[in-house]
Amino acid sequence: MPNRSTDALFQLIHSLEKSEKRNFKLYITRNTATEDLKVIQLFDALDKMDDYDEESLLRKNPSIKKQQLSNIKAHLYKQLLASLRILKSQDNINIQLHEQLDYAMILYNKGLYIQSLKILDKIKESAKAHNQLSFLLQVIFLEKKIETLHITRSMEDRADVLAAESEDVNARMNKITKLSNLALKLYSWYIKNGHARNEDEAERVKAFFKSQLTPELESSNKFYDRLYLYQSFCWYHFIRQDFLNYYRYTQKWVNLFEEQPFMIEIETANYIKGMHNLISAHFDLSNSKKFETVLKKFEEFSHSSLVTENDNNRIQTFVYLNLARLNQHFMLGTFTEGLRLVPFIEEKLQEYSLYLDRHRILVFYYKIASLYFGSGDYDSTIDYLNKIINWKVDLRTDLQCYARLLHLIAHYELGNFDILEYLIKSVYRFMAKMESLSVVEEEIFKFIRNSFQLSVRQLKPEFKKLLDKLKSLEGNPYETRAFLYLDIPSWLESKIQDQPVQKIIHDKYVMKLQKN
Repeated sequence: MPNRSTDALFQLIHSLEKSEKRNFKLYITRNTATEDLKVIQLFDALDKMDDYDEESLLRKNPSIKKQQLSNIKAHLYKQLLASLRILKSQDNINIQLHEQLDYAMILYNKGLYIQSLKILDKIKESAKAHNQLSFLLQVIFLEKKIETLHITRSMEDRADVLAAESEDVNARMNKITKLSNLALKLYSWYIKNGHARNEDEAERVKAFFKSQLTPELESSNKFYDRLYLYQSFCWYHFIRQDFLNYYRYTQKWVNLFEEQPFMIEIETANYIKGMHNLISAHFDLSNSKKFETVLKKFEEFSHSSLVTENDNNRIQTFVYLNLARLNQHFMLGTFTEGLRLVPFIEEKLQEYSLYLDRHRILVFYYKIASLYFGSGDYDSTIDYLNKIINWKVDLRTDLQCYARLLHLIAHYELGNFDILEYLIKSVYRFMAKMESLSVVEEEIFKFIRNSFQLSVRQLKPEFKKLLDKLKSLEGNPYETRAFLYLDIPSWLESKIQDQPVQKIIHDKYVMKLQKN
């Protein structure tokens, strides 16, 4: 069977833009070796294929033998990367520094030590100006090698200067490594588990965080130190559902780039992530005005060349911008209007299927399912939730749990009572196994189970009782996780008032604006 996602060469070719393909053809045809002619033939064949199918490829290109294919593919892959390196060298400071470092090494190997040292000095200045410590380490290592093995007389006290620089850079790199490791581990914890489900989990995350974060790590004022420090605090507070502090550190994250705007070009992906988290923080705190302001700024940034001319930045911006747009409809209660985004999002999910991780896709499915639920289309809600439920349970167990709970409520709305009893037991067992049952969920299960025996007249008072119970739990963050995924109180109010749930949410939004 064709498998588009498993062939690296096929993926690379289909990620190329027209200008990149044209540049590759010019690059590869600078000489006309027989091997390169077959490389071009293979390139054209793969470029025309919609899915990678080796049997079809060999059948349509008889000059390429099966035993040759592996070597030709490896050569083509290498040549593609080489052509891209030349084309993109002016767009990326890291590629430029790598190139200069290569030149310095070539000069050193030619025995031209002084020339090599001059280039290394230029690299050092550029690396310092752009906060690129890893290159400083490589430069100093080569400088030390030259000074140790050869008499250059490049300057007095050279050994002392290089030793001091080396110790300083190593100390800074050690800090950055510890902080980036902390940020990565906290983010990984969230991707796997979601928010802390109880006090015990929250305390374990707190103990881990405090054990890793020393006063020395908090004191640095260098760019990357602050970046990873703010990221660590963001994930820590987000996991613990302390959304006010989550907002404070996401704002610091974004401010860091605005204080050093040249770093936006160097660390564009981190800037995009920071903007996404800042928008999410305003959503979690229901700061609709600030949400709108930052979203507008992010939309303007999405049209910049930093985004439009870089595949990775363009894809990440698509993800975060459209998650924000969906969240805006949840905030405003305009669920039906938000459904207009779904065809575009579906089209892009398909277009970017090679590049998107499963976590992002799961989040989109849940958001779209919630849109359909809010607009009253419960059949479509179930369709999207099934895509999550049928997925392997190894990511975002919290999302898996609430997908099943919303799936249960959607069937309840449709009146599918013949399968509800089975679903209640199934979902209850799943959430218990995941240790995800809170008092809120227990009350919802109890209500749906008991509602089978109630008449329509008896239901409204029971809806009110459940609503009162849930409101009494709103002050406990570990009991209101469900409200982050499902606006259960608004759903109950819609049943009590015989109004669509999106009208209830929209009316709350309007009332809050008037009050403010």
